[in-house]
Amino acid sequence: MSKETFVTKEMIEKVVKAYPTPFHIYDEKGIRENAQAVKEAFSWNKGFKEYFAVKATPNPYLIQILKEYGCGCDCSSMTELMLSKAVGMEGKDIMFSSNETPAEEYAYAAKLGAIINLDDITHIDFLEGILGKLPETMSCRYNPGGVFTMSNGIMDNPGDSKYGFTKEQMFEGFRILKLKGVKNFGIHAFLASNTVTNEYYPLLAKQLFELAVQLKKETGVNIQFVNLSGGVGIPYQPGQDGNDIRAIGEGVRTVYEEVLEPAGMGDVSIYAEMGRFMMGPYGALVTKAIHEKHTYKEYIGVDACAVNLMRPAMYGAYHHITVLGKEKEACSYKYDVVGSLCENNDKFAVDRMCQRLKRVTFCLSMILVHTDFPWDIIIMEN
Repeated sequence: MSKETFVTKEMIEKVVKAYPTPFHIYDEKGIRENAQAVKEAFSWNKGFKEYFAVKATPNPYLIQILKEYGCGCDCSSMTELMLSKAVGMEGKDIMFSSNETPAEEYAYAAKLGAIINLDDITHIDFLEGILGKLPETMSCRYNPGGVFTMSNGIMDNPGDSKYGFTKEQMFEGFRILKLKGVKNFGIHAFLASNTVTNEYYPLLAKQLFELAVQLKKETGVNIQFVNLSGGVGIPYQPGQDGNDIRAIGEGVRTVYEEVLEPAGMGDVSIYAEMGRFMMGPYGALVTKAIHEKHTYKEYIGVDACAVNLMRPAMYGAYHHITVLGKEKEACSYKYDVVGSLCENNDKFAVDRMCQRLKRVTFCLSMILVHTDFPWDIIIMEN
């Protein structure tokens, strides 16, 4: 099955006349429609807020678009905090979820009035030492340990993750924070990455809602929000079905009504920190193929490299290739598509079957979720 792109050969031919490659291009219409869909999917929850993961696509113009739909910013570094401030985000519009955090970053987050999401129980004293007095609203990141599974198998291994409090530490941490003057509490967790299933958020929500009920009962704290974080993914492979955000929203609603409302916690806000799902399918890295090499393998060399898109080099991640103008032709040729870095892992695709390539304009659809994470590879011949 082919994958449709949001750009055509004719569109890119016009753009490259004004902007030299490589460059990133985005589908504003798609971004807006998706942001509206997310907003509607969770509209049943009065306090719902999507905190866009800035690390996914640290582009101020795109973040400003999301801001129009009520989105805030999820930050994990000083630079992301500064960018959020620059686009007009302030106070509770910023969630600061960091780990092994320098003192100056905590101090700056507090100065902005951001909600600070602590990664470890030892950070309570560390933060208090920096600020003198803890903020009235704080959150803690939960790690249940073990292996996280769903009906389609093992999704991830939280027990091997460096992030978060243990369950016992959550209870101890909330008691300590309460004694130190914190009045409003949040719970956060990220248990699996890039899930392409409508099950993930509801299953995660059930775990966190049950934990929230226990925490309130045993510590007496006010649970203000539950943050489902990210992990809602997108389909990379042709023929792979994507997530239905409205079905996901209804799944979370069902669990909310089953767990929180009977416990008298029907005022708890739901937060999310999606990055990949919000921006992934709507951007592309455009680069020209400038060389062909015929040695032990067939190579196409492009003027972009892992600096522009590092995910294939880091993870060997798959990004689909389409030759613009040849979408209906058979993928009968095998190539390694490579960049110019002096590293042999600077490859956008390895042994990839695609349409015949010569010297072409090459477009990598963007999925950003820790610097630049493109989605598909789209190619246009000159």
